[in-house]
Amino acid sequence: MEENFGNYFNQTGKVAREYLETRLDLLKLQAAGKLSKALGLFFSLTMAFLLFFFVIVFLGMVVGFWIGEMTGSFTIGFACAAGLFVLLFVVILLFRRQLIQRPLTRLLLTELVEEISEADEQSGHIHNQPGHNPSGRDQDTYRHVPNEEATENTSKG
Repeated sequence: MEENFGNYFNQTGKVAREYLETRLDLLKLQAAGKLSKALGLFFSLTMAFLLFFFVIVFLGMVVGFWIGEMTGSFTIGFACAAGLFVLLFVVILLFRRQLIQRPLTRLLLTELVEEISEADEQSGHIHNQPGHNPSGRDQDTYRHVPNEEATENTSKG
């Protein structure tokens, strides 16, 4: 009888150890998946920014040479191009929330909501089962991405 209990606890310990090792491997894979998704988004945004930067620089050179040809002085042409860059910088600075912060926030929130929704769909929790709706609200309300005013108010603190 004692031998059966010892064997039972020994087997239970092995199963628990294997479960913990498998769970740790699963967590590592999930972390790697999230990291790869985040890095992919980061690198795509970085590449888009670099492309935009080079386009603006070369357009500035074209405008500088063009105005230089028109006026007969490359100094005046490139000074005008520099003035256009300063004007562009001021416009971007003034409208940075509408042009940069809100679209990036919306993009990141959309990615996060999609990831959470996918994780919820894959899990077997009772709140994900068909027909289970304790709040009585439509299921699409859980997948709502906040509008610009809500995002702006939370970013202000």
